[in-house]
Amino acid sequence: MTENQFRASGLPTLGVELELQLVDASTMMLRCGVDSLLAELPSTLGGSVKREFHSCCVEVNTDVCGSVDEVRRDLKAKLRRVASAAAHRGLLLAWGGTHPFSHWKDQAIASEPRYRALADSYQETLLRQLTFGLHVHVGVPSGDAAINVCDRIRDYLPMLLALSANSPYWCGRATGLQSHRVDVMGSLPSAGIPPRLGNWQSYLDLVKQLADCGLIETPKDLWWDVRPSPMHGTVEVRICDMPLGLEMVLGLTSLIQCLVYALSRGDDLPGSPALASQDGRDSDRSPHQMILERNRWLASRHGLDAPLVDPYTHGKAPARVLARGLIDHLTNVAKELDCALSLRSLRAKTWGPTGALSQLSAHSRTGNLTEVVRLMTRADSSGLRHPSLVPSRDHEPLMGYYEANL
Repeated sequence: MTENQFRASGLPTLGVELELQLVDASTMMLRCGVDSLLAELPSTLGGSVKREFHSCCVEVNTDVCGSVDEVRRDLKAKLRRVASAAAHRGLLLAWGGTHPFSHWKDQAIASEPRYRALADSYQETLLRQLTFGLHVHVGVPSGDAAINVCDRIRDYLPMLLALSANSPYWCGRATGLQSHRVDVMGSLPSAGIPPRLGNWQSYLDLVKQLADCGLIETPKDLWWDVRPSPMHGTVEVRICDMPLGLEMVLGLTSLIQCLVYALSRGDDLPGSPALASQDGRDSDRSPHQMILERNRWLASRHGLDAPLVDPYTHGKAPARVLARGLIDHLTNVAKELDCALSLRSLRAKTWGPTGALSQLSAHSRTGNLTEVVRLMTRADSSGLRHPSLVPSRDHEPLMGYYEANL
């Protein structure tokens, strides 16, 4: 298969990627540990548990899943193994888009040759990308369908960011943003909301033009908030911060699956009417890129309280209200895809704080950023809570907790 081909998926299958922080169980600081962690794991997990750019990050991926419940079972089993291996090394897994106080300058780059080459090429622009995200793949039937979904889902990217916002701190300070992660990522070339492309051939033409100019080597160098993934036959939604725990991951996954599936079959949805033309080039129905980018910033700044602008009517409403409206509209789709329970759970969370506000509240109560990180480590794979205090020298009790309860 060449990069020009799209491996079609007849079903809205799922693949979920988690970027989790590795923190020292005593200090709550980020710690280089992915190589030693991988050495603890069986080779059967080699395709699912991987290095990321920084060696204080571990990526945990699902297999191809048919439903959100299958994603739950897949991730719980893998996270149990990863958390136990981490505990053997005195490490905890932390769920968040950034670390509250560890500095990017202190973090080592993972040993993969590709990451070393990228670091040499992009220098500080990439070295400071100490961020952790949730990526969700959903299968679509063709390359044209993938581009149509990417074009239409742009309207909803700020809402997805608002729901997942979980990175208010950076290098020891409160940034005033609920998702500072996307602000950091904005310094990358080819980052952010992608352009509207219309069809698969237009995407291929753009990729070829950028490659011929030497601006990218592969389509993976397009660090867009959403992009087609030809090898997997999916649309990959990449805008979300890593949220606080597996239940929020599953809720976001259910919403993204329903949204991609509905858009791929041309449904009219709140805030994004179906395009009149089949080739996706009806410019009169396309919102201005600047409105979408402003909404993205508002979601980064205010989370679920962001006053998002409807790109078609120009009316405003809080992100949490818009999210509930979209979820209600997708109820029948969720029943069809057997993810209604997870979607209802996500809807209930729109009445509460974002992960970012939970982090800020923890700091307000304790005055201590280490307690914020401790909150992030308690959002484990089973919904259970880790012990409030982690032993500073003897990690056997922690290891036993994981093995017995996850």
